Amino acid sequence: MPQPFTLGVNYWPRRKAMYWWSDFDAGEVREEFAIIREIGMNVVRVFLLWDEFQPTPDTVSAECLRSLTTVCDIAAETGLRLDVTFFTGHMSGPNWSPQWLLDAQAPIPSRSVRQVVSRQQVVSGGYRNPFHDPVALAAERLLLRTVVGALKDHPAIWMWNLGNEPDLFAIPNSAAEGRAWVKEMVGIIKGLDSRHPVTCGLHAASLAEDNGLRIHDVYAETDVAVMHSYPMYAEGWSRGPLDDQFVPFTCALVSALCGKPTLMEEFGGCTAAPGDRSAVWEWKSYGRERTQFMAAEDAMAAYLEKVLPNLVKVGATGAMLWCFADYVPELWNRPPCEEARHERFFGLVRPDGSLKPHAKVIQAFAATQPTVQPAAWTVNLGMTPEDYYQAPIQNAVKLYQDYLRDVIG
Repeated sequence: MPQPFTLGVNYWPRRKAMYWWSDFDAGEVREEFAIIREIGMNVVRVFLLWDEFQPTPDTVSAECLRSLTTVCDIAAETGLRLDVTFFTGHMSGPNWSPQWLLDAQAPIPSRSVRQVVSRQQVVSGGYRNPFHDPVALAAERLLLRTVVGALKDHPAIWMWNLGNEPDLFAIPNSAAEGRAWVKEMVGIIKGLDSRHPVTCGLHAASLAEDNGLRIHDVYAETDVAVMHSYPMYAEGWSRGPLDDQFVPFTCALVSALCGKPTLMEEFGGCTAAPGDRSAVWEWKSYGRERTQFMAAEDAMAAYLEKVLPNLVKVGATGAMLWCFADYVPELWNRPPCEEARHERFFGLVRPDGSLKPHAKVIQAFAATQPTVQPAAWTVNLGMTPEDYYQAPIQNAVKLYQDYLRDVIG
């Protein structure tokens, strides 16, 4: 029987964003999961904000665990399954650090940190590297054992996920140590739950640079390969902010590097106000001048109409949109929306819950009951993965040019 092509969404509530675990409302989740199901999606990715789930390194919040269990119950009732993401970490611009990980004397262990938030407040200084710090590692083991142990038999669990673009929170000291960390964490989960797959939410930076989390190393240790990809963030690499081949190509490149079919776990774009044309916004963000392409709603819909079938053609196992909803204006003066203004408008639905045109594209695509297909479009790597990482961005650019010649001439 053909494998269904997964359709899913990355979830933060439109009225709460990253603050929902401390202000949990089961009714809100039930209402929004019903909308997700109405759109035709069957998987929801939820994020265990590390600062909330582990208030101290040797405890897991009983309240958060109860709330997560309620989310699982609602998902099961609604016909949805969950991609549960641990150690979040980096999210939508800021890095949300557990308070106990902070260290004013420590350098920030990543290359591109814009803002550090802890206990819902912007803080200064750095934090210890969770790939190597003994206190953090012990905390990670505890969180995995507690959550997986409690929920491994819940019917809503679909997949366990070791992080959200973890290199943006911290970089391992080496690729070998990055792989060893993934192997250990997968082993802890598998020791408790051998039924559900495990992945790690890598993004296009792991294709464009050697950040200690190489595609072939990480996905040699996990069951599932995934990718997060946005042409609007790949200037000089993609053909533009709505390049409909870029997202499928990155899936195909991941598969070429690791030998596994790939789930496009995160992609999408931010949209302008209803009725507005596509535009480039300019403002000062995190103390720097920022420009950001904002797609007209109909342009985003046209983009998605092309990307979804193209993902099927590269043999992808599914597509998960970023993200569920635009955030209500009451959140615009708080991280991440205060500085990262475009993050206010990434949703499939508007703040009032109405569907944007690209949500209706997904609805129509879901109605066709798509299935996973053998890859018709592939990337011919022509080198070993180790050789690829000697010059990753140069190799990625060349391989994309070759791929475009093959698929569109």
